[in-house]
Amino acid sequence: MAGRIPQSFIDDLVTATDIVEVIEHYVPLKRAGKEFKACCPFHDEKTPSFTVVPDKQFYHCFGCGAHGTAVGFLMDYANLEFTEAVEELARRAGREVPRESGGERGPRDDIEPIFDALERANAYFQRQLRRHPQASRAVEYLKGRGLSGEIAAEFQLGFAPPGWDSMRSELAVDDRSRTALVDAGLLIAPDDGRPYNRFRDRITFPIHDSRGRVVGFGARIIDDGEPKYLNSPETPVFHKGRELYGLWRARRAGRSPARMLVVEGYMDVVALAQSGIDYAVATLGTAATEAHVQRLFRGVNDIVFCFDGDEAGRRAAWRAVENTLPAMKSGRQALFLFLPEGEDPDSLVRTEGRHAFENRLDGAVPLSRFVFNQLAVGVDLTTPEGGARFVERLRPLVNRTPVGPFRRQLVVQIGESYAARIPGARYRRQVERWLDELATDDSSKGLDRLGRRMHAHTERLQGSESPATRAVRMLLHNPSLAAIAAADVDKMRGEQLPDAELLAHLIELLRANPDLKMAGLVERFRSHDWFPRIEELARREPAISDRAKLEVEFVGCLQRVADRAAQQRVQRRVDELAKRRLSELSERERHELAELTVRRGTSRDDKTRRGE
Repeated sequence: MAGRIPQSFIDDLVTATDIVEVIEHYVPLKRAGKEFKACCPFHDEKTPSFTVVPDKQFYHCFGCGAHGTAVGFLMDYANLEFTEAVEELARRAGREVPRESGGERGPRDDIEPIFDALERANAYFQRQLRRHPQASRAVEYLKGRGLSGEIAAEFQLGFAPPGWDSMRSELAVDDRSRTALVDAGLLIAPDDGRPYNRFRDRITFPIHDSRGRVVGFGARIIDDGEPKYLNSPETPVFHKGRELYGLWRARRAGRSPARMLVVEGYMDVVALAQSGIDYAVATLGTAATEAHVQRLFRGVNDIVFCFDGDEAGRRAAWRAVENTLPAMKSGRQALFLFLPEGEDPDSLVRTEGRHAFENRLDGAVPLSRFVFNQLAVGVDLTTPEGGARFVERLRPLVNRTPVGPFRRQLVVQIGESYAARIPGARYRRQVERWLDELATDDSSKGLDRLGRRMHAHTERLQGSESPATRAVRMLLHNPSLAAIAAADVDKMRGEQLPDAELLAHLIELLRANPDLKMAGLVERFRSHDWFPRIEELARREPAISDRAKLEVEFVGCLQRVADRAAQQRVQRRVDELAKRRLSELSERERHELAELTVRRGTSRDDKTRRGE
């Protein structure tokens, strides 16, 4: 078994390593006398303060304090563990990493048999694609998808034959090899019985790590069936949240793509590569993670995420946004391409060709525009109420974005899109000023201040919020207010009164369950259609904190709701009677119409006097 790496080897390796060459692979350096300088890769800055000193094999940033050797740089910037960083430097130097015998074994000491099992399985699957009697089905499937033998060989595509023990019987020659195959996720070992093949009657796609080692497999079914794709399980060497299919190939020696394209399927990556678009990668059956994004940004500044244009595709895109924002900084771009319904990259590039597909990539939607469009769904930005709701949605995204120039620019661009939706009114100018202030505010308190301002502005312009909505908000935060509600909640119900039905239902519920607190009240509606609305209103507390004033305001809101519901009932009855000829009305109905008309006029006069 392998042991620890000797310290003497590490010392010699660090001394012999050209730290300038290592760092320059990731960060462009400029000579400054005996040293080299650059803008720091660990924080945003305009004036270079990151210095590399070849004589000392050391780097230091006078801005953020980051410092270390070539090993430390690979650990901090390339997100490698210590052993991985040493192995990477050894690979660059063409050296074999020695291991000490004896002593306690580290957590990586048992992975070499796993890598060996994966490599042997990869060779086995490729042989089966060429030789197995039933491989013709797999070959015909690949040809039907437009793939050539050359591209299949380049991506090392293979065939896992049908049957439960075909691979096991050939590769598991002893207990040690069988254990390695189980640890690699290639064999499934039940509690009672012999291990059996995980992949059966499928086309296999080997997944390589950054050093070109096979760490796992994806496998696609040939005929109809579920699951369509089957991936290796998590193992000591394979983590779906970190690996990307096709990344090793895209970054092999001699390749330096200007951007990376993230797609959802293995076949998409292979088909795009055959067409000449050799900078595509695929996530492994998961949404793009923060680790995925960080790995991609180490090699390029532009990432294009490609999704189906349906609702599921947009949800996946939103998860990509959330996981991309922490990695964003000046000079980086994230863009989103949504495909026509029923199409995927594989089918599109075969239909329209490389040039047309890359034109689609050039027209991908920037992150800021996609974020704005998603946040604005279902929000009336022309009202203070909508503005407050928009900021509440924006808050967690800005908080996930590192403080710096990119965050300021993101807010500016979203603010410009926001202002463009608001008519030329005083409120629009006010919001523009607030967003401008936020764009130049690097503190984490900036967004909180904006939220408070827009919330207070909303409170001052209460006409934008219906009395029923206001009462629901007060009731959610103060459930005991239900005890002072009017006895007849049916009088508050109106066909066209926003949230009036919800208000009446909440009062009835709290009368029957007076001990319910806010959290319990909200949870009562988790599976109800009203839950999104309740959750939204529960996020914003009423501006009034004084209990006496709160009760007065609550009762006033209930009265206004009841009055408006009564007005709607009157108007509905007037409209109903007015549709008929006067001669068709009975004496009682003519008297009722006259009385309701007078009542309606009086109600309008009262509203005018109250300024409603």
